[in-house]
Amino acid sequence: MVQALRKPITFEEFIAWYPNTGVRYELHDGVIVEMPKPTGKHSDVTGFLIEELVLTIIQVGKRGIWTIPRESIVKPSDEKSGYEPDIIVLNQEFIITEPRWESESIIENAQSVKLIIEVVSSNWRDDYYKKRADYEEMGIPEYWIVDYAALGGRTFIGNPKEPTLSVYQLIDGEYQVTQFKGNNQIVLPTFPEFNVTAEQIFRAGKCSRE
Repeated sequence: MVQALRKPITFEEFIAWYPNTGVRYELHDGVIVEMPKPTGKHSDVTGFLIEELVLTIIQVGKRGIWTIPRESIVKPSDEKSGYEPDIIVLNQEFIITEPRWESESIIENAQSVKLIIEVVSSNWRDDYYKKRADYEEMGIPEYWIVDYAALGGRTFIGNPKEPTLSVYQLIDGEYQVTQFKGNNQIVLPTFPEFNVTAEQIFRAGKCSRE
């Protein structure tokens, strides 16, 4: 049984509490949140993105320098939150500056991160509101929200709603967003060689890349 804690709690209390049960948790403003179990489609989209990113990393000659860990926890600046991204690309040249990476898989410095990706599920508000704001404040250079099921609010993905990839790039300390839909060829600041369309991602790699 997972032990309940008083609310709110600190990031340090969250890490000390985190149980080894296979269930994913995040800390949002001092409140522990159990993350929804991924659906098959969510896992397909995430897996496809990881495969394509690995191929791109190899293509640009960054194998062993830019890596995608199986799991990690990102600690924002507020001391009351901690996130476990669906995908994170790390720069091994700066991991040496992370005092808690080897022992706890915790990332605290934005310079260690090339890219964070969230694949949207039922808790879409966290991705579009809270995480976007915290990653921006932290200085994460690039953040993708992959809304393959068009779950996000119309403020973010338009009306009528349709599957959307939102790419947030940090420019002068603020995120600027570029969105891709349908057969739009994706143009990315960190991965210009990433040769897929938005639709290929939304279909979880089951279509031809030609």
